Amino acid sequence: MKIIVPMAGRGSRLRPHTLTVPKPLIPVAGKPIVHRLVSDIAKVLGEPVDEIAFVLGDPAFFGDDVVKSLTALAEELGAKASIYRQDQPLGTGHAIMCAKDSLSGPAVVAYADTLIRADFNLDKDADAVIWVKQVDQPEAYGVVKLNEKKEIVELVEKPKEFVSDLAVIGIYYFKDIGVLKNELQHVLDNNIINGGEYQINDGIKQMMDDGKVFVTGQVDEWMDCGNKNVTVETNTRMLGFLEKDGENLVSSDVTLENASIIPPCCIGEGVTITNGSVGPNVSIGDGCTIENSEIKNSLIQNQTVIKNANLDNAMIGNHVYYDGKYTTISIGDYSTLE
Repeated sequence: MKIIVPMAGRGSRLRPHTLTVPKPLIPVAGKPIVHRLVSDIAKVLGEPVDEIAFVLGDPAFFGDDVVKSLTALAEELGAKASIYRQDQPLGTGHAIMCAKDSLSGPAVVAYADTLIRADFNLDKDADAVIWVKQVDQPEAYGVVKLNEKKEIVELVEKPKEFVSDLAVIGIYYFKDIGVLKNELQHVLDNNIINGGEYQINDGIKQMMDDGKVFVTGQVDEWMDCGNKNVTVETNTRMLGFLEKDGENLVSSDVTLENASIIPPCCIGEGVTITNGSVGPNVSIGDGCTIENSEIKNSLIQNQTVIKNANLDNAMIGNHVYYDGKYTTISIGDYSTLE
């Protein structure tokens, strides 16, 4: 089994945080988004993963440190890491084809801007599985249309008229991804463009027209990381799941001085908290210092100093110095507020 992970986009909706860190590497509950996603998929697939292919963008942004991190992730999961580059943002289909040397045999394709909780039961009789989640506002999503056999017969993007309430979450399984590769090559060769880009859906639609059987897979939880507010919400939800799973989320070397931690919280190594409280639903990265502050429902990255603050629904980057009485904030890396 292979996992193909397109992650070349920089994540404009999550700025300023993604000006210095690729969105898939933003930490949620103490671990980068892409690390959580790939680890969770590998855990529930039920069969060994022998290769993980990452499609990255500009080397100036997705540099050697990113490659090392992803290579280590694959090796931890017992898989080979393959690194590909998408030099231009030409769409989902184009991104997958950048990894064409790895497109053979059974594979999962997963876009690295979402997190899930699920049990994957692969239907080996189907040619492909598209994972979906029932949603309240299907007109805001791409959805699947099913026939009487519960097979997918059409993909509809943001339907104005009701088609179904099963939204595509961006995770797919192909019994032989080489078939998708051939269809996407046809898309590229014939310059089939939708929304100004080459889309995976055009390859999938051709597979359906050729009689390939697509079925749905359902996830228990689907958590977006598209912008600051939903990322903080996803951090909160993930902390709750991890606490329920019995994971130890607080590093053993956290220093508390007249301070308390209200679970669930994820607190990294070398963190000092003085005269205040942290939690519930807070993630704090390594090497942070918190003084005279109360923080809840927030996500703070590494090597950051927070003083004299009362924070709720805040997202703060790396190497930030923050001293103030603001409440709901979003501060990127290397910022100073005094």
